[in-house]
Amino acid sequence: MRYPGNKVFSVLVSIFFLFTSVHGADRIRVSFPSPVAQFISLQLALKIGILKDEGLDAEMVQMRGSVAMAALVNGDIDYHMVIGGGVAAAMQGLQIRVVACFVPAPPIVLIARPEFKSVKDLKGQTIGASPVGASAPSASVRMILRHFGLDPEKDVKFLDRGDAPARLALMQQGLTAATLASAPIDHVGAKMGFVILAKAYELFSYPDSGLVTSVKKIKEKRDEVKRVIKAGIKANGYIRANREGTIQFFMERQKIDREMAAATYDSVTKAFNEDGSVPEKGLRLVIEETRKAAKVNRDVSLSEVADLSILTEAQKELGIKGK
Repeated sequence: MRYPGNKVFSVLVSIFFLFTSVHGADRIRVSFPSPVAQFISLQLALKIGILKDEGLDAEMVQMRGSVAMAALVNGDIDYHMVIGGGVAAAMQGLQIRVVACFVPAPPIVLIARPEFKSVKDLKGQTIGASPVGASAPSASVRMILRHFGLDPEKDVKFLDRGDAPARLALMQQGLTAATLASAPIDHVGAKMGFVILAKAYELFSYPDSGLVTSVKKIKEKRDEVKRVIKAGIKANGYIRANREGTIQFFMERQKIDREMAAATYDSVTKAFNEDGSVPEKGLRLVIEETRKAAKVNRDVSLSEVADLSILTEAQKELGIKGK
């Protein structure tokens, strides 16, 4: 019986280990609501190989709202990136928990016509917002107003109209005084002569983008959950440190030119955290806003909507002291 030579045998062994390493990776499906900037952490982690380095073969799926929550419970997806949606689902009794946060406050600004010099000047005015409900954008405008001493229920009116470009058009027509904008619409608005009155992430914490998964996943695949969390933290580090690479990613992912991609980067970068931590005060705000929107009268504990034990493990392995 003849045995293969050492060189041939080495090649065969290399091919075997390459095959097993590729096919041995954990396959996961991650959903996100839209390609806007605050949800890029894991999309970027896939693009530049961070997820692969963590032994994860990931597929990104664009999916919104209750559809994503149902898919998460059914196992059709493994992770979702909207913290507010996960909190709302958990409060409804679904076995879903927040396990990490990558953007602790929405990178959203309140933009107004130039005759308005401060948020307080908006008293008695109409603000464009879509929709006014439990979503992070609408919650943000209410909290911005409260921060500056205005009552969002009494001191202003809201006009629900379409997407951000449509709301900018309403401002141009003088039908509204201000609206919310996220990157790069804030840049577009500034070029139109509008002014930024407030940036949500500079005023308060309100966890926006992060990682939500099922209780079943937490119990059965803790190591996988940990590796996804670590990938998100590493991606955030890349975003904060690598302006050019992230701008290129925005250009490719959002199909925008360099000017818009650079404006997006400059607008949102500070909103990404460095450690995946879920700020307790901010999470309590999310719970409170969700309770109001859903008319839930009972108290809701943090443990009912979040499980941060794996995050702590991931931070320790990365040499991070969590907040």
